[in-house]
Amino acid sequence: MIEPTLNYVLCPGPAAAPVSAGTAPAPAQQHRMAYWEWNATGDPSHPHVVVCVHGLSRQGRDFDTLAAALSRHARVVCPDVVGRGHSDWLADPMSYQIPQYAADMLSLVAQLHQQAPIATLDWVGTSMGGLIGMGVAGQPGLPLPVPVRRLVLNDVGPVIEWQALQRIGQYLGQMARFESVEQAAQAMWAVSTSFGPHTQAQWLELSRAMVRPLPDGGVTLHYDPQIAVPFKALTQDMAAAGEAALWQLYDHITAHT
Repeated sequence: MIEPTLNYVLCPGPAAAPVSAGTAPAPAQQHRMAYWEWNATGDPSHPHVVVCVHGLSRQGRDFDTLAAALSRHARVVCPDVVGRGHSDWLADPMSYQIPQYAADMLSLVAQLHQQAPIATLDWVGTSMGGLIGMGVAGQPGLPLPVPVRRLVLNDVGPVIEWQALQRIGQYLGQMARFESVEQAAQAMWAVSTSFGPHTQAQWLELSRAMVRPLPDGGVTLHYDPQIAVPFKALTQDMAAAGEAALWQLYDHITAHT
């Protein structure tokens, strides 16, 4: 399987101090969003771009298998949404919400278009990534080089299930220390059994990018625990209002969905 390249795009909104020692801070009032780019077309300027965006506590390497397959036909870009993976963490935890994420995606698409003009833009979104996709595809006035042609919504729709949010809130932001990737994988599987059937080897491979090393030799989850702050501030009334807004976005989507 081919390997992706890791790139970055600067996005508006101040970053927190770098997590990794020796990492230079982003320019003032900006943060870096990392993205993994796959391209096996033989054309580095291929005009067809597929953006794949992960779920709430995940990161861009979730799409390795899909991206490798699609990369024979298009440039495939899998961002680490800000606060996750190799991306910066935000100075203001309350910015960890869909409007910020959608704005970052506009910066990403603009950079990709500047590098090589985009003629066709497709979107694959899992869970939160699908919500971001609705935010991008459901607002026709946004500065995209071309409209989203096809929108794949995986494990998500314009419906917010309050009980599901409460369940996620019980573990999101709980930053345990693990002795190994294997131990972390077991802990993540305990709250991820609904993700579908995986062999132990497949789940371990999916889990490798889900942790970052600690100075003492252990590992912890890759994301900023503060992504849980706005999530846990949600009330049932706010969730209902959010669902109404999602339906408005969904009704304005022109992409084949």
